[in-house]
Amino acid sequence: MNELAVTHARGRPVPPPTDRRAALESAFAAHGWTPTTTASGSGGGPPALTGAEADRLAEVAAELRPIFTGAADGLNQLLVRHGAVPNLHGDPPILAFHAPGADLVDAWAADAGTALAMVIGVGQGVRLRTCEAGGCELVFFDVTRNASRRFCGLSCQNRAKASAYRARRRA
Repeated sequence: MNELAVTHARGRPVPPPTDRRAALESAFAAHGWTPTTTASGSGGGPPALTGAEADRLAEVAAELRPIFTGAADGLNQLLVRHGAVPNLHGDPPILAFHAPGADLVDAWAADAGTALAMVIGVGQGVRLRTCEAGGCELVFFDVTRNASRRFCGLSCQNRAKASAYRARRRA
């Protein structure tokens, strides 16, 4: 979501990626995720992400982003539309929330939507957050013990604190 559905990050405008496919592949690689669940991926290695899939993933990211602000109204429709259903598949079997033959976008949307629904369903929805720093729209999952994290990272926290200090000094 942070790669595709954010217009401001860390106090600066973020232009949409000119090549969504490359941006997604870079983000997937940075997080150690390899897309292997497309119907077209029956060959020797993981399938390549297509430009059309990248565009569809951008739409899904934009649809999922409001959930981090507490607006989970459309989550059920997303789960139905992308065929979210728990099942075991693969060798060794893994628990997934998409059909074994789902295309990459439906698989990603079903798995991500189900993960967010599970977080909300067990009462941890308050941990889905957006950065509180001005000029930053990044989303994150708060893993602090007391669910008190307010910023996406140290740079936004420092900017917010310095801004508050300057405002107090002016007053």
